[in-house]
Amino acid sequence: MDVISRTFLPAAIDAGAAISGRHQTIVERCVDADDDAVLVTRCTRPEAPLAGEYLLLLTRRRLVVIQRTPVLHRLRLHLNANLRHLSNVTWRPDLTRPALELAATAVDGVRERFRVKFSDTGSVWHFESKLREVFLGGA
Repeated sequence: MDVISRTFLPAAIDAGAAISGRHQTIVERCVDADDDAVLVTRCTRPEAPLAGEYLLLLTRRRLVVIQRTPVLHRLRLHLNANLRHLSNVTWRPDLTRPALELAATAVDGVRERFRVKFSDTGSVWHFESKLREVFLGGA
């Protein structure tokens, strides 16, 4: 069983993120067969609200972000980074909306920011605990 059917698809279903076969093709190129998906969710970029929708995939070793353009719905790889190559990774829960903003500096020096919206505050805390587990080792 490959990483897509074993972890990516169940994580996407849990998050309520509808994905296509085109997403799977991109993910297969970016993620090793033994690297399990921890989180899969839809997100936006606060500094580029009209840039379309993004699919964020966090594994134990990689952060992969796929953009879907707003007009033609084309998919393109926005970010494919090994977690060791990310610096200054921060996240900030916003319980008033409920949402969470994740930011990291990529190896090329570009600061990437992503905003994830949730249906309830419990989901915010679940997502935050997964981020803590991956980036801080469960601290």
